[in-house]
Amino acid sequence: MVVKVDNTESIPATDEDLIICFLILTQLPSDSFRYLIWQVISEEMDMKKKKYLRGEGANLKDLKDKKLQGQLVVQEELFGKSAAAAAKAEKWLMPSEGGYLEGDGIEKTWRIKQDAIASEVDILSSRKQFDIVLPDFGPYTLEFTPSGRYMAAAGHKGHIAIVDMKNMSAIKELQVRETVRDVVFLHNELFFAAAQKKYPYIYNREGTELHCMKEHGAVLKLQFLRNHFLLASINKFGQLHYQDVTTGQMVANVRTGLGRTDVMQVNPFNGVVAVGHSGGTVSMWKPTSAAPLVKMLCHPGPVTALAFHPNGHLMATAGMERKIKIWDLRKFEVLQTLTGHCKSLDFSQKGLLATATGSFVQVYGDLSGSQNYSRYMTHSVAKGYQVKKVTFRPYEDVLGIGHSMGWSSILIPGSGEPNFDSWVANPFETSKQRREKEIRSLLDKLPPETIMLDPTKIGSVRPERKKEKPSKEDREAEMEAAIEEAKNIHMKKKTKGRSKPSKIAKKKQEAVEKAKKPFLEQHTNKRKPTEETQLPKSLERFVRKKAAAA
Repeated sequence: MVVKVDNTESIPATDEDLIICFLILTQLPSDSFRYLIWQVISEEMDMKKKKYLRGEGANLKDLKDKKLQGQLVVQEELFGKSAAAAAKAEKWLMPSEGGYLEGDGIEKTWRIKQDAIASEVDILSSRKQFDIVLPDFGPYTLEFTPSGRYMAAAGHKGHIAIVDMKNMSAIKELQVRETVRDVVFLHNELFFAAAQKKYPYIYNREGTELHCMKEHGAVLKLQFLRNHFLLASINKFGQLHYQDVTTGQMVANVRTGLGRTDVMQVNPFNGVVAVGHSGGTVSMWKPTSAAPLVKMLCHPGPVTALAFHPNGHLMATAGMERKIKIWDLRKFEVLQTLTGHCKSLDFSQKGLLATATGSFVQVYGDLSGSQNYSRYMTHSVAKGYQVKKVTFRPYEDVLGIGHSMGWSSILIPGSGEPNFDSWVANPFETSKQRREKEIRSLLDKLPPETIMLDPTKIGSVRPERKKEKPSKEDREAEMEAAIEEAKNIHMKKKTKGRSKPSKIAKKKQEAVEKAKKPFLEQHTNKRKPTEETQLPKSLERFVRKKAAAA
C-alpha cells in the first residue's frame, strides 16, 4: 500500500536509516553535495518536461530536403523550450502534488481502513483524523469556508460552534436554545447564517445576533451565492427566497409549487439553485424568473440528496429507490447509475463523490478519467451513529462527517486541490488581506440578472432568428380558417330590399374572395412577359419581323 497525503509520501524507514543517510550527506564535500542536489533537480525537471512534450520528436536525419529539415529542427526546439518553461512554472508555482492511494497487487483501495492510512502518513496529516463526541446536541451539520481554514458545526438541538481547523481551536460556541436545521458561512468567516426553528438568523464570529429575517419563515435549507452576495433559502412551504446581504433587499420570493423539501444546492459554475422534490423532480431556479429554468424527472420517488461537481457540468442525485445517478447537465442525460441508498452527497475539488447512509460512508472516484465512477474508499463510523451530512474540506485530503453523536474527520487521499490561489482562497490570509478581499469582492459583485444556465452567453449578441417558411399543409389550414371566418360574418339587417337572401349571399361570396386573395397572391408566381425576355434563337427572327412591321 502506498499512501500520499499533502505532498508527503510514506517511505518505510527507521530512525537508524535516516541518521545514516544524514551522516553520509554531511560527510560529502561541498561540490559533491551541490552536484547531487543539482542532479536530483534536473531529473525532476526532465520528468515534468516529458509531460508537456507532444510525444517523441521525429527522426530528422533521414530527410533529404535540407530546407525542410532545418524548419523542423527549429520547430522541435520551440516545442522543447515551451515544455521546459511549462515544467519550470509548474515546479515553482505549483510545488505540491496531489495525494493518492494505491493498493499492492490485487489489494483493493476500498478495503484499506483509516488506521492503516494514519500509520503511513506524516504527523501533521494524522492530526487531521479525529472524532468529536457530543451526544446531547446532535445530529450535526457541517460547513467549511472556501479556503478550508474555518468550519461551522451546528447541532439540531441548538449548539453552534466555529472552529479554526488550522490550530484545532474553538473560536466561539453558543447555545441558541432552539432547533437549528442548517448553517452556512456568508462572504467570509466573520458572518454566518443559521436556520433556526421559526426564522433564519445572522450572527458574527463572536456569536452576536445581527439580523432576524422573518420574511423567510421556517427555513429548512440555506445556501449562499458568493459571487452575487445572495442568501438563498427554502422554507417548509416550498417557498424559495433570495436576499441580498449587502443591502438587505429581498430580491425574489418564488413559490416552487412542488411541496416541502430540504434538498437544495447551488451550482458553482452558474449560480443556479437546484431543488429536489418529493415527486422525483429536480427544478433549477434563478431569482429573476418565476418559473423554473429546468424541470427534470430524475427519480421515480422522492429525491434525498443532491450535489454538483466543481466544474458545474456534472450533477449527482439520490432517490428513495436506492439509486444514485450522475447527470451530464450539458445534455441532461444520465451518465452512470450507482446502486445504494444515500442521505447526503458531496463532490470534492478533484471530483471524488462522497455518499452517506446510516453509519456507512462511501467515496467513489473517477479513476480512469472517463466519468465512470467506481468505489474508491469506505468508512464506517461507530455502530448506531446516523450520518446527517458529509462535506469535503477544501485544499485538504479530508472529509468531514456530521452525525448524531457529534462530528468526525477522516483522510481521503487525493480529494483536495494541493495548490491554492491566494487571490481566490487563502488559508493563511491576515486580517488586512481579508479586508482587501472583501472590498474587491464587493466591487466585483454580480447582479442577479447574470444568473443563467449558460453564463458564457453574457456579453454575446443574440443571433437573428430566421423566419421559417410555412409548409403547404399549414398554408391550406390557414386559408380554410380565414374562409370559415368570412362565411360566419354577421350581416346587419337593412331596409328597402337591401337584406334580401340573394344580396346577403353575394356579400358573403365577396368576403370569401377577399379572404382568399392574399393567399393566392402570395403563393402564385405570375411571370409578366417583358421585352428583355430571352427567346430561343429559332424564334428571334419572328420578333424582329414583328418589330419591323410595327
